[in-house]
Amino acid sequence: MQNKVAIIGAGNLGISLAKGLVESGVYKPNQFNLSRRRIKKLQDLQSLGYNVFNNNTDAIHGADVIVIAVLPQKINEVLEELKTTIKPNKLIISLVSGVEIEEISTQLINEVPIVRAMPNTAIAIRESMTCIATKNKWKDNLEIVKDMFDHVGETAVIIEEKMTSATALCACGIAFFLRAIRAASQGGNEIDFHAPEALKMAAQTAKGAASLLLKNNTHPEDEIDKVTSPKGCTIAGLNEMEHNGFSSAFIKGITVSADKAKNLY
Repeated sequence: MQNKVAIIGAGNLGISLAKGLVESGVYKPNQFNLSRRRIKKLQDLQSLGYNVFNNNTDAIHGADVIVIAVLPQKINEVLEELKTTIKPNKLIISLVSGVEIEEISTQLINEVPIVRAMPNTAIAIRESMTCIATKNKWKDNLEIVKDMFDHVGETAVIIEEKMTSATALCACGIAFFLRAIRAASQGGNEIDFHAPEALKMAAQTAKGAASLLLKNNTHPEDEIDKVTSPKGCTIAGLNEMEHNGFSSAFIKGITVSADKAKNLY
């Protein structure tokens, strides 16, 4: 892979993307130009061979792919800064929540292909669930972007109208599942285990549960039925959780997150 990638707004998500792609073995650190205003936060990455900048215009120089990973409130400022510098032969990948392709395109001087992508921070360990979308006229670029994100997890091509939903389920979803694991570990701590061993047990159990679904291509209830015997401790625990609104709270959290994502820009 010879492409040079500029990541504008190299915070947690942007850095996770760069690290994950390098970990895949397909990219090398010197193929990444990482840019953020507080450049001191990138010094450790500079020592590993990444190119670091605090000037976005300098960062995109020589880059084939420009990844925009700033907060929604900052994207207009960034586009104003870069609009005369971005040439038509570049490819823009926007990781910015709630900002539509048309809203980005209209602020640029040249018509540049734009693809939206919504990964999550598990991209750093190549376990992201990334959704990507673009306009029909730029669909030929989807394969390039899909190939990139396939190196760091699973990728799904969706229509742009579903990107906000993807943000809530996949990007915010990392935090939701982490909170569930944290709760399980606290339960383990309360019944018998020291905190570190309870957390390890809870995390591995969650990993096993997810792996069962992905490997067997089964529905969660099919796997639940295998461990719930009549009058048993599993069904007793599940029913207690449901009586206290576990599923309802989780569903509501995702829908509220999606509503919030619509209004970030």
